[in-house]
Amino acid sequence: MKNMVTKITVLLCALLCFTANAKKFENLALTPQMGWNSWNNFDCDVNEDMIKEMADAMVATGMRDAGYQYINIDDCWHGERDENGFIQESKEHFPSGMKALADYVHSKGLKLGIYSDAGTKTCAGRAGSRGYEYQDALTYARWGIDYLKYDWCATENVNPIGAYTLMRDALYSAGRPILFSICEWGDNKPWEWAKDIGHSWRTTGDIYPCWSCEKKQGSWSSWGVLPILDMQNKLRKYAGPGHWNDMDMMEVGNGMSYHEDRAHFSIWAMLASPLIAGNDLRNMSKQTREILTNKDIIALNQDKLGIQAMKFIDDGDIEIWVKALDGGEWAFMFLNRSDNKTTYNYDWQFNIYKDDLFGHYVDFNKNKFNWRNLWEKGTGTTAKKLKIDLPAHGVQVLRLTPVK
Repeated sequence: MKNMVTKITVLLCALLCFTANAKKFENLALTPQMGWNSWNNFDCDVNEDMIKEMADAMVATGMRDAGYQYINIDDCWHGERDENGFIQESKEHFPSGMKALADYVHSKGLKLGIYSDAGTKTCAGRAGSRGYEYQDALTYARWGIDYLKYDWCATENVNPIGAYTLMRDALYSAGRPILFSICEWGDNKPWEWAKDIGHSWRTTGDIYPCWSCEKKQGSWSSWGVLPILDMQNKLRKYAGPGHWNDMDMMEVGNGMSYHEDRAHFSIWAMLASPLIAGNDLRNMSKQTREILTNKDIIALNQDKLGIQAMKFIDDGDIEIWVKALDGGEWAFMFLNRSDNKTTYNYDWQFNIYKDDLFGHYVDFNKNKFNWRNLWEKGTGTTAKKLKIDLPAHGVQVLRLTPVK
């Protein structure tokens, strides 16, 4: 035992010395990360067989081919810490061990993510990482973990910048590139300080599968699609390759209507949020699968410019969001927030788009574009006024390509 403790002490000291030059891993999340997470649909009911089945389903449904990479285990995978303080997986729910599970997920051409917390306990009361950051990071590296979602429960009197920087340094010192997803709920404005710490940061509290609601959870609330969208006001300047505003895991396929799901997915894509599915991939409907694998919408999210869409026009229940794309192309999203379907008329020549923040500009009197509807598959040109049908709680998304 004494020799073991000595070895651990030497190892941790070496890691601490290495931390002097620590930083977050570069070349990760150059476009918003895409994957799946267990929490929205399964809460604490996680086990290795289910995770393997999700990996299988991500391949079989075409999600991997559409760009999804990460299979993320959220809270409740934990066992106890061993006598030396190293966290163990639950032997009941992960009897083969996390390393074997990571190997299985990797064999499918996917990556495995895991969850911990900056406090003494996770949100579900399991062992948090506070005081064990370097040991936990080393454990994740040994297991072959590729992604860490790091929560913010049980953190009374904890400085968030210090806590997240500490885990960033621990991950870097462990040596395995791990995407660092900060889940601090936007309480301390992480967009102002987290660019050099994490690859994404939550901007709101938890999501709830509804269009426009607040689900009160005692001392805190979960939020529907529109409230989360509205909370992104003035945050777009902080997003870009390697550092993203995270609007939380998606609820596509978890009980909203078809048009609400379609709008939800489009909004997350246009605003360059990570696309992390939260449904049961094993038995999703054809409609849900088609939404989640719409490669045209995904391409907007994964555009290499990494510009978060701007709300260009607010016409009451109708909003127009614009996203500059690589190669001089554009994406226009027409959002109908209301309970009623409507037909909207739009004059391209009357509206000159200018984005002072990122230096993009287009005058449709001088530049002509052909457009393609990414949901309905219609086509048209900006040389003519647009007349577009918008479903209640729905969107239409057009991709504009310059006429050569």
